[in-house]
Amino acid sequence: MIDHDHRDITDLRRTGPLSRIGALSLRHLYLLRGSWPRLLELIYWPTVQMILWGLITQFLMTQSLWVQQAGGALIAGVLLWDVLFRGQLGFTLMFLEEMWSRNLGHLFVSPIRPIEIVITFMLMSLIRTLIGVGGASIIAIILYHYSIFDMGPALIAFFFGLIVMSWALGMLVTAMILRFGLGAESLAWFLVFALAPVSGVYYPISVLPDWLQTLAFGLPSAHVFEGMRAVLIDHVVRWDLLRHVLVLDAVYLIIGGAIFLFSIRIARQRGLLHQVGE
Repeated sequence: MIDHDHRDITDLRRTGPLSRIGALSLRHLYLLRGSWPRLLELIYWPTVQMILWGLITQFLMTQSLWVQQAGGALIAGVLLWDVLFRGQLGFTLMFLEEMWSRNLGHLFVSPIRPIEIVITFMLMSLIRTLIGVGGASIIAIILYHYSIFDMGPALIAFFFGLIVMSWALGMLVTAMILRFGLGAESLAWFLVFALAPVSGVYYPISVLPDWLQTLAFGLPSAHVFEGMRAVLIDHVVRWDLLRHVLVLDAVYLIIGGAIFLFSIRIARQRGLLHQVGE
């Protein structure tokens, strides 16, 4: 056995550098071919960036005075968008930390219940988001003399409207990771950005095609950013939009929670909690 292993190592050393590079490249090509999230990620970022900034450009070309009238709408949009992104990522990262440390199986055989795990992840997501977005808000005050806190109590409604949506998305992403393994972990970073073009972060929903506007208003985030612009531009609080956010968040949270808890039950039945690889 030792002689056989020694012979394999010797043969490997005798191969040329191109052969070794080709072998390692082939290994990663097979890994890429066998993981649809990785293939999706290759075309995802360029496509989303092209759509997002194309819509921004189209809007600003027709509304040249909008940025001046809106004041810090773009900065506020960036900060509030980060609430959605950081909230979802914070929730999912808690789950991924358990997978990376190979503690997932131990976690689910402990006395802690799945609903308690969900609440813990939500709490940590909230803390991480407050730290990240809070720090960015202070930097915006120092560098750009803009304070998002000038929106007053409406900011609290916007914040919680987005953080609750982020939890629902976080549960959906973790359910997919449970189903497909760590090969789907990149979804934690890029899935939420698919919603950016139809959330109206930097431009009104009216810029979108009519058929896409219907889809956009099915998202809590679209109502939040429309409400944000109403506060900054018209100096009014759109309570109708906030009611829509409340209803949609409840629906998303119920659906996300149901999918997450169902995926845990299936993972337990199929023994997937110990399969943390691809």
